[in-house]
Amino acid sequence: MAKYPELISNFLKFVKINSRSNPKSRTIPSSKRETAFLNMLKDLLSDMGLTDVHTNEQSAYVFATLPSNLDKKVPTVGFISHIDTADFNSENIDPQIIENYDGQSIISLDKDGEFKLDPKVFPSLKKYKGDTLITTDGSTLLGADDKAGVAEIISAIAYLQSNPEIKHGTIKVAFGPDEEIGTGADHFDVNDFGADFAYTVDGGPLGDLNYETFNAAEATVSIKGTDVHPAEAKGVMVNAIQVGMDFHAALPEYDRPEKTVERQGFYHIYDFQGSVDHTNMAYIIRDHDRDRFEARKRLFEGIADQMNKEFSEKRISVEIKDQYYNMGEIISKDPTVIEVAEQAMKNVDVKPHIFPVRGGTDGSKISYMGLPTPNIFAGGENMHGRFEYVSEQTMEKATDVIIEIARLYAQK
Repeated sequence: MAKYPELISNFLKFVKINSRSNPKSRTIPSSKRETAFLNMLKDLLSDMGLTDVHTNEQSAYVFATLPSNLDKKVPTVGFISHIDTADFNSENIDPQIIENYDGQSIISLDKDGEFKLDPKVFPSLKKYKGDTLITTDGSTLLGADDKAGVAEIISAIAYLQSNPEIKHGTIKVAFGPDEEIGTGADHFDVNDFGADFAYTVDGGPLGDLNYETFNAAEATVSIKGTDVHPAEAKGVMVNAIQVGMDFHAALPEYDRPEKTVERQGFYHIYDFQGSVDHTNMAYIIRDHDRDRFEARKRLFEGIADQMNKEFSEKRISVEIKDQYYNMGEIISKDPTVIEVAEQAMKNVDVKPHIFPVRGGTDGSKISYMGLPTPNIFAGGENMHGRFEYVSEQTMEKATDVIIEIARLYAQK
């Protein structure tokens, strides 16, 4: 009998339910399908016998508590996952199961063989020799980001309930919406959650442990042109498209996602809508170092100021909005939360892989709300698209780590 009998069955059930978030919505959650999924989890947690199961009104997170089985007070630890999926087809997800993968074969995802998981293209497959892999059918994403984390947390809690000889303090769990559109943790209620430390179970492959993230900002550039007939354009026309191209060309050439790695920051243009009369551009600005991050924003605004000066009027308007900050600044003040996770991984024969993530997590925002919240692996590979897959054995190890973290905090 499997150690966690409902881990994979729950995961397969969860991924088949479309809970994709909606970036155009301003409601919380951003889609009714997320609300339905959260309500289903709320019922499941209640049926499991957890206490204080409720929906937090300001954030739409579902919170629940596994009471301590100790006769002393120890830190309360929390585990958090998001239930929404990314902006790729998430309707009619049909997971495929490949047992005892040999680590070298090409996996055809769809019946026609158009989409394949090829170790030459995706060398991560070679790590999973002997594992059972769960893939897509080539037409959707899988949703391991982050329904693997949801299933792992639920299985860990169920295992602790069934094995009371494993001592643990109070454990809080939280499942929330809208992580994929960057707004899920904006209204997270730290006081209602009630943990001293927490972990998002939202990382990638086996052993991933992240407590440094980017500092992040979003920038919009609006350019006002002057549109006249090209035959009479000299000295009169201001082509907003061309101005936008000039603005972009003024940014450092190599500070782009496709040319950077590890701790190197970047400017990333992800939308350009333009005509001669008016052009809009959207960017994200990223850097791990706060000083360099602030310098990047100043440079961005400085380019606009210089170009406006050359026009002798304000043609370019820039709006920059900070999104989240590097949670390493918070967690480094008390590294206990990292030390416990690192030791837990070692105790269950997982080699920790600690590195600065080139992105952010809900923990980036939650840490700055006063709750240190690094990120641990959930197992997904190639997330956010048709080539996504996850190893059943890695999901089991993630569940092991959650349980071991709870056990270690009981010794504090």
